[in-house]
Amino acid sequence: MYVHHLERFHGLPVVTFPDHTRAAEELPKAGSVAWRLHTGEDEPEDAYWERFAQAVELHDVRALIFSSTWYGANCNWPERPVELLLDHRSRLTGLEAVFLGDVVEQADRGISWLHQTDLTPVLRAYPRLRDLGVRGGFGLDFPVMRHDGLRSLRFESDGLPPEVVERVIAADLPQLERLEMWLGANDNLGTPTVEHIAPLLAGDRFPALRHLGLQNSPLQDEIAAAVAAAPLVAQLTSLSLSMGTLSDTGAQALLAGRSLTHLTELDLHHHYLTEPLMLRVRETLEPAGVRVNLTGQQQPYRSRGERYVSIAV
Repeated sequence: MYVHHLERFHGLPVVTFPDHTRAAEELPKAGSVAWRLHTGEDEPEDAYWERFAQAVELHDVRALIFSSTWYGANCNWPERPVELLLDHRSRLTGLEAVFLGDVVEQADRGISWLHQTDLTPVLRAYPRLRDLGVRGGFGLDFPVMRHDGLRSLRFESDGLPPEVVERVIAADLPQLERLEMWLGANDNLGTPTVEHIAPLLAGDRFPALRHLGLQNSPLQDEIAAAVAAAPLVAQLTSLSLSMGTLSDTGAQALLAGRSLTHLTELDLHHHYLTEPLMLRVRETLEPAGVRVNLTGQQQPYRSRGERYVSIAV
């Protein structure tokens, strides 16, 4: 499984601002779409941004997606989108959502090559920001600070640095409703473990949290067992333990732990469950009204019995 360009973001359809060869195209209203910023190789990035800033009413823009113009295989310039957001904060007064690194080029290499940066300036400059998404882990940093606006936080990585996981959990985010972390395993970035997420599972960090995703982990069974016993589960309405190496061991722990019948959705797609365990999960949860996603059943690598995450180095 490889990553894909966003098609919707912040509840809005994604529209790519046209490059200079299509500059005469009629544009939608500024606040009606999530703007994806991606230019061709023959137009400088700053010139492309200036055309965008002149063509679109920036104060009406609600969502911005920075794509491979700044994050592509030949241009790792992750600080520049942050600089643009800071330079234009007096005009981007309606901005509610930002996604950094919507890149799929050379996805066969994974997303380990994708560089990011410190998110502190963005969060400080936009106290009303509601939705923040990031793809890539190298150079990524997250501040331990209070932010009263954030409702949704999403990290897509084949190796989320453990220190980032710890700082996110330590942050004061009283309105956070959705948290999704692709944990991964990368020799250069580290592998988040149960110990790193334990303070989150205790249930006293984010009082508004309703959706939790702890995904794409080679330790998915251990994470499932920890989640099964976690006080946090009681406040959730949806849970995702997908994209990882979940096996019968992790599924059995989930069924033996705290009740999950209050959930509206349990997402376990890309898993290594056997047919009998898949049946048990469905028979236990679906009669209670839980939507269970068990698509993407995988088989261990035959010669060694190894299991793999969905997004890997």
